Amino acid sequence: MGFMASALKFLPIFLMGLLTLGTYWLVQVNTPSLEIAKEKRHVADYIMDGIVVTTLGPQGDAIYRVIGQQLIHYEDDASSEIYQPIARRFHPNKPPITVRSDKGYLNGDMTVLDMVGSANLTRPAQAATATQAGSARLLMSSNKFTILMNDDIVKTNLPVILEQGLSIMSSQEGAVFDNVQQKLTMIGQVKGRIESENKGRTK
Repeated sequence: MGFMASALKFLPIFLMGLLTLGTYWLVQVNTPSLEIAKEKRHVADYIMDGIVVTTLGPQGDAIYRVIGQQLIHYEDDASSEIYQPIARRFHPNKPPITVRSDKGYLNGDMTVLDMVGSANLTRPAQAATATQAGSARLLMSSNKFTILMNDDIVKTNLPVILEQGLSIMSSQEGAVFDNVQQKLTMIGQVKGRIESENKGRTK
């Protein structure tokens, strides 16, 4: 009887312990972990108007400068949307190229810029020098251009039209412009005409 009396004496404490453990277990089951709670979503964390984004080379010189009417930055991958973007490539020994479009998508590490909607690339006319022939103004149009900033390449796999002087060419499969080599490659079946600036005739 003494043992039973002692056991009954501590029964309320034992029941309170069980209730506390049960409550703790329910809280843990129904509370998201810290990792889940901290998971970032693809939502805008800030918006800026009238932006200028400049990428710099190893010596601190401007390589690309991107301006736009508005930039929307996303917290999960640090990517950005840019409205009415204009991207210009600066190079001390090469003519500048300018790419424009309706909208731009810049990745988080600022190495890839997709220019989408009424996109065009322009390079100004170049006068002849002692070592290099002159060239007419270049205009390349497509619905999308991808700028690989580190590689200094602009490319598209969509239909593209190239105009330079009196010449005009098109391809349904895209083109690649290598600014380092100053070389333009049309992909797939190319249609159009190539005309001499001096003679004004078809080659």
